[in-house]
Amino acid sequence: MLIIVNLWMGFPYFMMLTTGLMTSMPADIFEAATIDGASKSQKFRYLTLPILLYQTLPLMIMSFSYNMNNFGGVYFLTNGNPSDQLTTGTFAGSTDTLMTWMHKLTFDTRIYNKASVIAIFMFMVIAPFAIYNFAQTKSFKDGEM
Repeated sequence: MLIIVNLWMGFPYFMMLTTGLMTSMPADIFEAATIDGASKSQKFRYLTLPILLYQTLPLMIMSFSYNMNNFGGVYFLTNGNPSDQLTTGTFAGSTDTLMTWMHKLTFDTRIYNKASVIAIFMFMVIAPFAIYNFAQTKSFKDGEM
């Protein structure tokens, strides 16, 4: 159910973003590709897809980090429950994410040291991935594609 709710919440945003990008693509590059003899699959592979990825990849990276830290979906739907026999010692439920587990450790059980280790771990996992991908997208460099 959590996956369905996340898809339901995220799909309209990316659909509107992709639709807006597709309608704002310059027609002259596609016309030039047609004159040069490019097929529809070549136009998609060499024109449409790179333009879409250039503009949407930073947003996909941010969406990934948001979903890693998604608190509201898990907390309000399941509160991390049901409890699992393997995780009862760690106070994590079966549907807990790192963020909701950190919340439980901080506010419910007051185990601050474990919660701070989880927060540092989350930063160490997400930050290098995001920095590397932002550097690869060329979205923050001056000039044209």
